[in-house]
Amino acid sequence: MLKRAVDVLFLPVVSVFAAILVGSLLIIIIGENPLAVYWIFFKNSLFSISGIGYTLFYATPLIFTGLAVAVGFQCGLFNIGAEGQLYVATMAVTLVAIYLGGLSAWFLIPLCFITSFIVGGIWGGIPGFLKARFGGHEVINTIMMNMIAYSLVNYLVVGPFHRKGTSVLETEYISEAARIPRMHDLIPIIPERIPLNFGFFIALLACLATYLLLWKTKWGYEIRAVGISGSVSKYAGINVKRNIVLAMFIAGGFAGMVAIHEVMGYRYTYHDSFSQGAGFVGIAVALLGRNHPAGVILAALLFGALNRGSLFLDLHFDKLSKDLVMVLQGTIVLFVATDKFFKKIVDAFKFKSKNNAVTE
Repeated sequence: MLKRAVDVLFLPVVSVFAAILVGSLLIIIIGENPLAVYWIFFKNSLFSISGIGYTLFYATPLIFTGLAVAVGFQCGLFNIGAEGQLYVATMAVTLVAIYLGGLSAWFLIPLCFITSFIVGGIWGGIPGFLKARFGGHEVINTIMMNMIAYSLVNYLVVGPFHRKGTSVLETEYISEAARIPRMHDLIPIIPERIPLNFGFFIALLACLATYLLLWKTKWGYEIRAVGISGSVSKYAGINVKRNIVLAMFIAGGFAGMVAIHEVMGYRYTYHDSFSQGAGFVGIAVALLGRNHPAGVILAALLFGALNRGSLFLDLHFDKLSKDLVMVLQGTIVLFVATDKFFKKIVDAFKFKSKNNAVTE
């Protein structure tokens, strides 16, 4: 139990603090005060209603994409295609919400939810099928699927579904019936200007569903077993190929649910290049969260706070920009990826403490 706690909680926390220390050294070299910089960071992201609201807003798509990567990792797969999966699903949800806009909200909203998961799942399931059937590596296939997704949705938003009368690359606005409530409508204390919406609660429910699926069902047990050892799982009678396709389908489905946040709760239209790399940041979120739904939530909140706080760096510091967040994110991933180094430190400390106890 203690070893599991160290692996799940201690190592990610150490990685974050190590990244903050490295960032502090960089800030000092540039000529600014690290304490002042980090105070600006977290004051504007955690210590006000507006800051918390925007932090949760930025964290919402990262929860979805973090789950998309984490589910793949649990099956031993590296889903680097969350970006393409969310783009295709977002376009599909937009078109459903526009052309079926005359339907009742009680039918249209669930239909859009299902569309986001199914379309994202299909886009993720294709490389899963290629992996299971032909042995094609999922990293290569998902990268190629990303390129196809970018080209496809770009053609659609530039061409047949471009909103007339504007040079902005976006579609027509979706029907009122397909829009989900903003958080201000549910919690009036949150200012109306904050775009945080009901999609955040959907993201939390997705985390709960992931936990129940992976740790409380036979399907989840088989997915995790395949992730530990495909050959042993096959020997035990588990259908490895089916679970690879299933895991990639579920992963793509969660990535596709970014559409709920983006289209149904925020912009109410498909806007070109809206993601800002959320699919790739999801990799960092999953790594920092140790591929566990609870960890994904905490990691997404951290990255959401960093994204919010970074907007104020240009206003308060002449020598810093919001690009510092990219440095911190990359450093966090670097330390998480080298977690064996920290494990050795912990093991050495435990060994030394044990020897001292024996000597005494």
